[in-house]
Parts: sequence; C-alpha cells; structure tokens
Amino acid sequence: MRQFTAVVNPSAGTGGASVLIRLARLLREAGAGLEVEYSRGLAHAREIAHRAAEQGGVVLGVGGDGMIGCVGGALAGTGATFGIVPAGRGNDFARQLGLPADPAGLAELLLHAEPRPVDVIDVISGAARDTARAHPQLIAGTAVLGSVYAGVDAVANRNANHSRVLRGKASYTFGAVRAVATWRPVEYRITVDGEVHERRAYTVVAANSGFYGFGRHIAPAARIDDGLLDVVIIRHAPRRLFFAVMRELEDGSHVRRPEVEVLRGREVRIEADRGLPWGADGEVDEELPVTARIVPGALNVLM
Repeated sequence: MRQFTAVVNPSAGTGGASVLIRLARLLREAGAGLEVEYSRGLAHAREIAHRAAEQGGVVLGVGGDGMIGCVGGALAGTGATFGIVPAGRGNDFARQLGLPADPAGLAELLLHAEPRPVDVIDVISGAARDTARAHPQLIAGTAVLGSVYAGVDAVANRNANHSRVLRGKASYTFGAVRAVATWRPVEYRITVDGEVHERRAYTVVAANSGFYGFGRHIAPAARIDDGLLDVVIIRHAPRRLFFAVMRELEDGSHVRRPEVEVLRGREVRIEADRGLPWGADGEVDEELPVTARIVPGALNVLM
C-alpha cells in the first residue's frame, strides 16, 4: 500500500482543509500511510518536498496552482512520484490532467493509478543557460508545470494577487479588465527554436498545459507529454476585440481569430521593447526577458 506525504498550503482556505480531511480519511481507511506537512511559504514547501522524496513514497501537493507548481517543480528530475490534490482558486494544471474533484474519486486515483511522465518547463537565465545547453534533460533554472506568460495577463495576475476585496475568478476578471484598460502597445521579440518573430501584441504565452487564469483555455492543442511548448501570441488589436478574445478563452475558440497566432517549439525566449512583467503558474512575478524550454518527461504524476 502506498505511503503519502502531503505538502499543504495553509492559505488554501477552508475548502482545501475540508478536501484534505475527507481525502485523508479515505486513504487511511484503505490502509495507506499519510503524513501531513504544512508549509510556511513556497521555499519551505520545496524543502519539505525534497525531504519527502528522499524518504520514498508519493509526495502530494495540496493547494492551488502556485503550490502544485512549487511542489511538482521541486520533484522534477528526481524520479519521485507526485500526486495532486486540487484545493485552490484556479486548479488549472489539475484541470488539464482531468483529475476528479470529489475526494472519493481522487482517493481512488491516488491509491491505484500508475505514474506517468509529463513534461516540465525549465525557466532559465544567466549562467543557467550553459547548464541547460550541456544537460538538456536536467532542470537548470526554475521548474514550471503550466505556462509562462508575459504581457497583459501577467499584469492581470499581479492585479488579482494584490486584490484585497475580490477572490477567485472574480479577482482575475477584474484584474484583466483593469490591465487591458491601461495597456499600451508592446513590441515583442519572440525567438522559438532560434527563429525570431517580431510582433506587436497583448501577450505571449509559452504553454505546457492548455489552461491558465482560472480555467481559461489559452492553448487548446497543448499536450503535457509531447515535448513541445505551444506559444500563443495575441496580437495587438482594438480593445473591444481583445475583450471578445477574453470571452472566447473560456472554450478555446479564440485560436480561430486572425489576431491569435500559435507557434510550437522546444525553447522560447520572450523580450520586449519596455519593462514588462512575466508570470508562471500564478505565482512568479518578474521582468522580461525570460527564456523557457521544455524538459520532456521530467515529472512522474499519478493521473
């Protein structure tokens, strides 16, 4: 019977605690062992994940996309088995995997599913580039599960994270409207596998998973095991058209618009003509430029 170590984000709220309590009872009733560790932040969560991986067993990430990406990223390249307990606001990576939302279905999966290798994004900079070139199968920088995005969505995500009133999808929707309303055109330089593409755009997304931003299907054709990034570019257009694209993100139909371009490759570098934030899995908040490359099969996930 499997042994589990759950790395929990305490700020996931009462919903996360409720899911974990019911899931823990089902796992233990089935004869599985379960230890629960509460993190004091993302750095501490990575430490717990590393320690749990060294002890063997399955490491569970309990929380939203930030915590899932943190714990999964810490395990990438280690050979450890990762399980996901979606208990946050967006749960976008869990949505991509098609994980059950109810504790009973999730317990059944965690107890009996076989681990499958999935791709991971390696976000690299500076000296890490030399390591990445020399060792393409290793994580040289920061491991990301879902996507790296630079532009109006990164600004929207920053607005949502800083919101003191709204929560969940409402915070992101309001953050996006505010970001678009104050947006100024940006000239991007996007290099995909060495080929340069210059575009005036609202955003550039390098996607491993198809979902981001609380269920928005930004890259409908993205696959987590194909060894490629789907690079989605939403080119500049009148704001009214961008708001239409935002609505179409719900079902992925935006990719049929001429303003939306999708490229594919193993590595992408995103640069811009002015300072612009980039984000990843809802948490990272830094400034361009950024380089992201895919590391195939770097993480073993119960799915």
